[in-house]
Amino acid sequence: MSPQREKQSKQQKRDTNNKDHLATLTRLWKRFLRSRTWPVILAIILIFSLTSAGVLLFEHDINEGFHNFGDVVWWAIVTASTVGYGDKVPETTGGRVIGILVILFGVGLASIVTGRIASWLVEWKIKEGSGLATQKKLKKHLVICGWKNEMPSLLLHIVKVNPGLASEDIVLVSMVKPAMVENLRSIPELQNINFVRGDYVDEAVLHRANIKRAARALVLADSSIEGSPQEVDSRTVMTVMTIKSISKNIYTCVELIDSKFERYLRGVHCDEIFPARYHNRILLANASAASGVTHIIRDLLDMEQNRLVTKAFPARFVGDTFASLSHYFMESEKSILIGVLENTGNIYKRKKEALRMAQRTPDLSRLVTNLQEVKKLQGNQPVFNPGPDYEIKPYSRAILIQQ
Repeated sequence: MSPQREKQSKQQKRDTNNKDHLATLTRLWKRFLRSRTWPVILAIILIFSLTSAGVLLFEHDINEGFHNFGDVVWWAIVTASTVGYGDKVPETTGGRVIGILVILFGVGLASIVTGRIASWLVEWKIKEGSGLATQKKLKKHLVICGWKNEMPSLLLHIVKVNPGLASEDIVLVSMVKPAMVENLRSIPELQNINFVRGDYVDEAVLHRANIKRAARALVLADSSIEGSPQEVDSRTVMTVMTIKSISKNIYTCVELIDSKFERYLRGVHCDEIFPARYHNRILLANASAASGVTHIIRDLLDMEQNRLVTKAFPARFVGDTFASLSHYFMESEKSILIGVLENTGNIYKRKKEALRMAQRTPDLSRLVTNLQEVKKLQGNQPVFNPGPDYEIKPYSRAILIQQ
């Protein structure tokens, strides 16, 4: 990108941000005018102005503590707040009567403000507990749609495999009763988990979970939904389509019951798909053959051992060979490199960048070939034991077996 074009792009972004800020301020101002807040504020200002003017009228020529309107306003605020420094005291009967009225007004105002704050806190707590609160402040968080019977252990595993993820960075979206979520919060590691109650197929419910600012979304094959496996998977596909329509940059992970729905998810650039029933059938078939594969898989995926992992590697290895990368991990970590995971990260971004690179060739015949390769691109594609001369590609991760 040329410097001039880059400068224009930055200016357009600034203009867009300014318009967004202006629209936000306008929306807040209209909301303020429609609310009951501004008449109350005007009434408080009017009462302070009138009482201050009355005290100044009675005390100006008699009391040295009330020289100007600023002195009287200071006295009215201190008196109304029941602080009562005693630095300024009315001496006339009229001034003292107004002082009594200001004290009574201040006590009433303090009661109203305290009551409003307490009411707001109780209302917010009730909304949060019942899953009706909107998660406005969260960003780069994980949104989990659905419910599993083994939800506590699943969430504990999620927190364990994501070292930088705390329970307050997780938003659970489900139709389950709030009491079930409170049971989750009784676990110390999950006590701050956020909850949004509603049907996650509904776009409005996802917006309450602040899905647009989320980094990742995990859509489960919901066990709390009464229906056939096909109905559960259909809801899963609809949810992913809704999430991707809100933001294509969200990394989506999906659990399917039936693998036949996988093609619909790939069509909307779903990043990770786990067809549970399909993998179960494979493991059972291997178990029947007395191959011992099930024990191998279980040991590799054991949460305590954490042996099978994917890791980023230094950028200098991009374009280098598989043999060099294997030697690096063996020397630095004593880990065995068994393959490379290609096209990691958000597949929509990968395809968008690959498309931009494919269009740079001046050769028309080569352009068609490049576009076909982009169309076939799949996210998180594992390449096992590719050979020592295999060239490491950008956006790849090492597949390792750790000690």
